[in-house]
Amino acid sequence: MKQGKFEIINEHMRKGTAILGVLFDMDGVVLDTEKLYTRFWQEAAHYFGYPMTKEQALGMRSLNRGAGVKKMQSYFGEEVDYEAIRNKRMELMDAFVAQEGVEKKQGIQELLDYLDEKGMKRAIATSSPLERTKLYLASVGLADRFDALVSGYMVEKGKPEPDIYFYAAGKLGLKPEECMVLEDSPTGIIAAYRAGCLPVMVPDQDKPDEETKKLLYAVADSLEDVSKLLEK
Repeated sequence: MKQGKFEIINEHMRKGTAILGVLFDMDGVVLDTEKLYTRFWQEAAHYFGYPMTKEQALGMRSLNRGAGVKKMQSYFGEEVDYEAIRNKRMELMDAFVAQEGVEKKQGIQELLDYLDEKGMKRAIATSSPLERTKLYLASVGLADRFDALVSGYMVEKGKPEPDIYFYAAGKLGLKPEECMVLEDSPTGIIAAYRAGCLPVMVPDQDKPDEETKKLLYAVADSLEDVSKLLEK
C-alpha cells in the first residue's frame, strides 16, 4: 500500500496499538555517517590485505562483536583478525571526522519538531559507543533533542539481538509495541522485530531485500515521510 512517499508492507503488524514513541538508529538514519563506516571498513580491511567489497562492508552494519567476528570470518576465513581491522577502521574514521565533521540526515530536524508538536517521546538506540554518540549529536546540534541516548554497549547483547530496543523503550517508560523503530540496516530491523516494536526502514546505503521486507511494517523514502506514516 503506497501513500505519499512511504509503503506499508505488513499492515497486520500495527495491531491497533497506539504509537507513543520513536526509537532512532543513529548512523544512517539521524546522521549521514553510514557511508563513512562503509568506506572505512573497506579501507581498514584493505590495509591488512583483505579485498573487502562495498557489499561486504554493508554486511558489517550494526553487528555486535560476536556477529561481526562471524560475518568477517565468513568473508575471509577463520584466521582474519576482526579486532585489528575494527580498530583500524575506528582510527581512520575518527581522523576523518575530526577534520571533516559529520552531517545530519535530511528531514531529521523537521521530524523531531513534529514529535515535539505531538508530544511523542524519542530515543537514540545505536550500536556506537555512548561518548561518540554524544559527540556526534552535539556537533550537529541534536544532543538535546532526544529523551534518552542508548548505546549497544549498555546492554548484554547488541543488534541483531533485541536487548537495545527493550532497554530504549523502557527508558521512555513505554512498551516495545508502543514504539516505532527507524532503521536503515537489516541487522537493526531484525533487532526491532525481535523486540516487538514496529519496524520501519528508512533506506540509506541500500534497499530492503525480500527477507527484510517480511520483518517490516513499512518503508519510508526519507525522514521527511515518517511524519505522514505516523499520522496514518
